[in-house]
Amino acid sequence: MQFIETRGNDGEHPEKVTFSEAILNPSASYGGLYVPESLPDMSIGFLSEYLQSDYKTLAFALLQAFEIDIDEALIHEALERYDRFDDPNNPVPVVAVEEDAYVSELYHGPTRAFKDMALQPFGVILSALAKARAEEYLIMAATSGDTGPATLETFKNRPNIKVTCLYPAGGTSDVQRLQMVTEDAPNLKVIGIEGNFDDAQSALKELLASQEFRKALKKKGIKLSAANSVNFGRIIFQIIYHIHSYLELVRQDVIALGEEVYLIVPSGNFGNALGAYYAKKAGLPVRKILIASNANNILTEWIETGVYDIRDRRLIQTESPAMDILKSSNVERVLFDKFGPERTKELMDALNEEGVYRLTDEESKAIREDFAGVYSTDEEGEAVIARYAQKGYLMDPHTATCFKAYETLRKENLPSVIYSTAEWTKFSPTVARALGIEAEGDKEALEAVSKALNVPIPRVIAELFDKKIVHDTVVKREEIMKEMLDFLG
Repeated sequence: MQFIETRGNDGEHPEKVTFSEAILNPSASYGGLYVPESLPDMSIGFLSEYLQSDYKTLAFALLQAFEIDIDEALIHEALERYDRFDDPNNPVPVVAVEEDAYVSELYHGPTRAFKDMALQPFGVILSALAKARAEEYLIMAATSGDTGPATLETFKNRPNIKVTCLYPAGGTSDVQRLQMVTEDAPNLKVIGIEGNFDDAQSALKELLASQEFRKALKKKGIKLSAANSVNFGRIIFQIIYHIHSYLELVRQDVIALGEEVYLIVPSGNFGNALGAYYAKKAGLPVRKILIASNANNILTEWIETGVYDIRDRRLIQTESPAMDILKSSNVERVLFDKFGPERTKELMDALNEEGVYRLTDEESKAIREDFAGVYSTDEEGEAVIARYAQKGYLMDPHTATCFKAYETLRKENLPSVIYSTAEWTKFSPTVARALGIEAEGDKEALEAVSKALNVPIPRVIAELFDKKIVHDTVVKREEIMKEMLDFLG
């Protein structure tokens, strides 16, 4: 399998690269992204063959179908990271919450959020490649709250790897922040920035493309990669759980093999939704992918109108902070798939230079063939959390946004898979408030909700409040490069 560039080739990058090259060096021509040249067939034949397979067997089969240039033994080693999840035999439970609504729980890994699904195995592969090449890598991550903890967890103490993690100071939950700033390993550096996630992500992309930064790293004998979903190594693992969730509905006798479903994805940076899109395009029977946003409803506007406009838009801090994003990186990969590299470059240049692009009516219609979108306010999300808690199901505020999509966007009563991207414990003050429980701060809220509903707090969350804070750096955006270079020595 070869990987090509979303904005075309600039004559300086190779025209095609292997999977390993795409993940080690994810910055493509003109600031674009790498995408697979084609997708394997994952329609009824593939689904039938792996209907009774466990998660790791299915994952291995998909990675083989992509013909990635990674040794089989290393793939198996990477997939063993799923053995560290709550239930090694079923790392992604799919749970009925309504007669035709099923929650795919993606948060049963070590950092209690869906980023573990991709980053746990991805970290094993990337660090092994670096070691095999006797190369030193700096892995950069920008986080709205979940990518950071998962990146730090998978790469800590790994040879040939150093990690710098950027997060918006004040823009994550306390638990998310503590998961990052208490990570104590010599190869990790966590940096708070004055700004929001878009600022952090833009800074990361600028550094990936910066010749000055690369020259400074070259002097230190260090190469550069990224753990965000700009890296296709993340996306390939995010295709798997969509297929698994569909097969779970077949195994639970909810649908027959071949029947269509809706997939409902809470989305900020669009990586989860992109995984669903690739699964659908490769043959998974999906009627439509329903995108749930919060008050930062840029994706809803884009899907409904074909206009992506961030001019004069201020990022709103919400109770679902992992979705507090205006520039959704992975939309670009959908644009490329639909309209090709020349048009994608034109659109992305317009967004970067003018803050807006407009699809034609025909292009907009092509987007709506696969996607529909709606947004949910914090108040609506809290009402959903309260309603389902009374039914015995507890969810976080990101998952809660999906229920408006479930109730309003479906045109037919097909079963829906709702993707739960984080455990309630990461956002306990919001959950407590939704349940009418008074509590100050995350620790008190965790304990109050746990007691009121008789639900456990995982040890990895409970222990955070007694751990020493190791990283207390907060800098302005223009100081990030210096902070990173100082860390590298």
